[in-house]
Amino acid sequence: MPSKLWEKNYEMTSEIERFTVGRDREMDLYLAKYDVLGSMAHITMLQSIGLLEADELRQLLAELRAIYALCERGEFVIEEGVEDVHSQVELMLTRRLGDMGKKIHSGRSRNDQVLVDLKLFTRHQLKDIADDVKTLFDELIAKSNQYKDVLMPGYTHLQIAMPSSFGLWFGAYAESLADDMLFLQAAWRMTNRNPLGSAAGYGSSFPLDRSMTTRLLGFDSMDYNVVYAQMGRGKTERNVAFAMATIAGTLAKLAFDACLFNSQNFSFVRLPKECTTGSSIMPHKKNPDVFELIRAKSNKIQALPQQVMLIMNNLPCGYFRDLQIIKEVFLPAFDELKDCLRMTAYIINRMAVDEHILDNPMYDTIFSVEEVNRLAAQGMPFRDAYKKVGLEIEAGQFTPDKNIHHTHEGSIGNLCNDRIQQLMKETIAGFHFERMVNAEKELLA
Repeated sequence: MPSKLWEKNYEMTSEIERFTVGRDREMDLYLAKYDVLGSMAHITMLQSIGLLEADELRQLLAELRAIYALCERGEFVIEEGVEDVHSQVELMLTRRLGDMGKKIHSGRSRNDQVLVDLKLFTRHQLKDIADDVKTLFDELIAKSNQYKDVLMPGYTHLQIAMPSSFGLWFGAYAESLADDMLFLQAAWRMTNRNPLGSAAGYGSSFPLDRSMTTRLLGFDSMDYNVVYAQMGRGKTERNVAFAMATIAGTLAKLAFDACLFNSQNFSFVRLPKECTTGSSIMPHKKNPDVFELIRAKSNKIQALPQQVMLIMNNLPCGYFRDLQIIKEVFLPAFDELKDCLRMTAYIINRMAVDEHILDNPMYDTIFSVEEVNRLAAQGMPFRDAYKKVGLEIEAGQFTPDKNIHHTHEGSIGNLCNDRIQQLMKETIAGFHFERMVNAEKELLA
């Protein structure tokens, strides 16, 4: 059985090992290629300060690139009896290069190693999510522009209230995503700082060049204080989880609307047939299962910050094994959110709307405010106009004028979609993803 990085002259029982390792081997597969990247930067720095020879660095980098390629092909495995990804990588290097493979851990701890792995992994996931949010945003803007002149009822208290439009409805969710992207950018900025070199949380007596590893890995800056770098474990995940939950909140609300508006009692929208499911006994059913699952998964993601917070709460500074459990709820959540974003974009692209909803006289009273405003504009006091129209409605004598004309910013007749698109464009430009992409390409070249 392979030895552990921390092994001394005693063995733990199999039950204790099972409990303490937990799902680490499974979770660490998410981090494998990022552990390799972090090691490549670390040993390049070690050679620059004289802790590795140039030929040793060359051989180690070649082997690490080979391991990275294994990860990319999905062929990297953590062997039975090996504790985690860090141990597996070091074991593979030692098998190939002998004692040279044991030199890569100088000047670091598994604590800062997992910190940098998590940050490298998370920033890639944030880029993917940003890309998927932008795709959905573009679909919503396109639908908003396509149906900008199609009116629909607006609701308060689930009672018909005032005229709205599909331009407003689709556009509202687009602008919500533009705001959500600000949270994602904040999460990115806090994530994209280098903890490598903090070791177990108290630095190292080796003269580490942390600026060099920061540059090699394409981080914006480093977590400067080594104690704070360790305190960032859990905090990073919590802040990222809040950003994910914000996006999930938008998706959950949109999914609820879509399910409601797709029902026969509303029939405002029609979902593509291939995105619905049937019933085992009711041949007429076309159920909006995809949006129902998006709603449930999005609500689950909205619980993620609380899960992370409850695991890390009330821990003093320094490392504690409690933090291992965060990986189990945090790492898989990205795939779930990306799946929801992609499914939503797919359906929105294919969604059709009823362009004649307000022909139904049951919606006539939503034009009452238009009439009140018309009378007020002619000089009648607003309260008198309100009372007059109200009495006409009660007497069944109200006749709506359905030719409405709204012009102010953000209204039916002036959606401001171009400005909303500019907001999104400016936020995306502020990420500077290219720094990360270029740095990693150079490291792997």
